[in-house]
Amino acid sequence: MASISEEDLICSLCSGIFSLPVILKCKHSFCRACLVDFWECAISRVCPMCGLEVPSGKPLINLELKLAVEALQAQRNEEVCPQHNEKMQIFCHNDEELICAVCRVNKQHKVHECSPVEEAAQNKRAEIMDSLTFLTKHLRTLHKTNMNWEETKSHIQIQRCEIETAIKDEFEKLHQFLREEENRRLKQLRQEEETKVQVMNKKLEMLRDQITRLSSAISDAERDLQATDVPFLLEFKETKLRVKSPIYQPQCVRDILINYADHLASLRVRVWKAMTSSIYDAPITLDPNTAHSNLKISPDLRSVHYSKQQPLPDNPERCTSQVCVLGAPGFTSGKHHWTVDVGQGKQWYIGVASESIKRKITTFLTPSEGFWIIGRSNGDTLCAQATPCIKLTPKQMPVRVSVELDYDKGKVIFTNAADLTLLHTFKGKFKEKVFPYFSPGLLEDGENLIPLTICPVVIKLERALETRAAAADKHKKRLLKVE
Repeated sequence: MASISEEDLICSLCSGIFSLPVILKCKHSFCRACLVDFWECAISRVCPMCGLEVPSGKPLINLELKLAVEALQAQRNEEVCPQHNEKMQIFCHNDEELICAVCRVNKQHKVHECSPVEEAAQNKRAEIMDSLTFLTKHLRTLHKTNMNWEETKSHIQIQRCEIETAIKDEFEKLHQFLREEENRRLKQLRQEEETKVQVMNKKLEMLRDQITRLSSAISDAERDLQATDVPFLLEFKETKLRVKSPIYQPQCVRDILINYADHLASLRVRVWKAMTSSIYDAPITLDPNTAHSNLKISPDLRSVHYSKQQPLPDNPERCTSQVCVLGAPGFTSGKHHWTVDVGQGKQWYIGVASESIKRKITTFLTPSEGFWIIGRSNGDTLCAQATPCIKLTPKQMPVRVSVELDYDKGKVIFTNAADLTLLHTFKGKFKEKVFPYFSPGLLEDGENLIPLTICPVVIKLERALETRAAAADKHKKRLLKVE
């Protein structure tokens, strides 16, 4: 007998399972009672579906359909208790299994919470639906994270291209004997790219595995929900295990982007030992990985200005709530000094900021929020950002501002570099790493305002090499942690 689905066992007249099905010469089948009722109301004996005239006499019984209906009814009634041969019409919530009326009064289930199959199936379906809702929401989160991580991986490769170009430009300015140093730097860059891309590939692979597993679990659970009550409850334990499987939140990937400063900051300092005994260098540099997408940073990482928005990944370190960029390195002790050329800009903010500042949520630029900053606004107003705001009244508006950080004493001192007059001093106590803070003016009348530029200082080459070597060691340690 050919395979017959349950849909094939539906009478087109009563829309129910065939009851004693009969077949006409046109091969259409109906319940015998339904066909008799139809003919009583019809003008002539014709097939209800095709209208073909049916000769007198009793229609033949469709044995194939009759056997199929009996098999279906037997299947629906075959779920009986293996111990008592009774229909299992009760669900035990303690053991989460179907039982019969005899099992219900036995010692094993007597004190258990039980309910009829229909009621239990409704409740358990609701339970599975709640779990599916949670899993579906988490799956959307995983897909979004996967997309963000794909963008991050692509941006790492873009960063590598940008840094490679900058490195080549710098080396083109040097003489031929510097080529070997260039190749060594490029190799170091590619190694970092390879390491970090490998890290992202591993994380993406784990993420995709989890997506596949959750997708499969959701698909299986949805399929189980389509089953009738008894088969659904028979498979309930396994379904519940699938939808209750452990959920692992995707980790926030920090410090994964290639560090511009390690490759580009003061590159000449490290390779000009044979050319000069002292050079110009900036005491700090800008960190592009923290920059707002509307900020453009110069290739030497010393100057920043407002520009059109750039496609940058929203990594955890990036400031998106404020149009600013942090400097590098950060400080946890000692005294540090740098000077910023603010020019004739009518709007700017500089100072230091804590590592834990809210980078994605708008906040006040005050010490209580982790900012020790002064700034110029509206062209002629210079203020120290505090609560309340402190208006500063220098004899002349500064063009260069020196920032002196004394971490151990909790001081940030601002002076006018032109005449060394004190502008303002913040006093407090630092509890974590702090970073230089820069926020240039926005666009005005369609043109860029004057950029903020970190002023170079003359330092001895030996000191520069020692400082950069220490920074390189710290970077290697960070790489090891990432791996």
